[in-house]
Amino acid sequence: MSHRKNRKNILSGVIGVMFITAVAIWQFYQFVTFKNADGVVDLQGGTHHLWWAIGLGLIAFIVALLFFSVFLRYDRNDELHITSPS
Repeated sequence: MSHRKNRKNILSGVIGVMFITAVAIWQFYQFVTFKNADGVVDLQGGTHHLWWAIGLGLIAFIVALLFFSVFLRYDRNDELHITSPS
């Protein structure tokens, strides 16, 4: 039962990180292809798309870092007992 819950947590975490990353990439694409009222690509406009991309990219990185550090601990059940002979 716990293996199923663990697999569901891992799958939902990976899907969540991929979704946040996809939205960040889409926001960056919106920034790069931003056009002004004349229909010409405007390199100075659309900075709010850039800030959204940076923010979502940072969130995706932090979530992925926490995800891999918490869920993928292979030796969490292994305990190292150091004892010295008396």
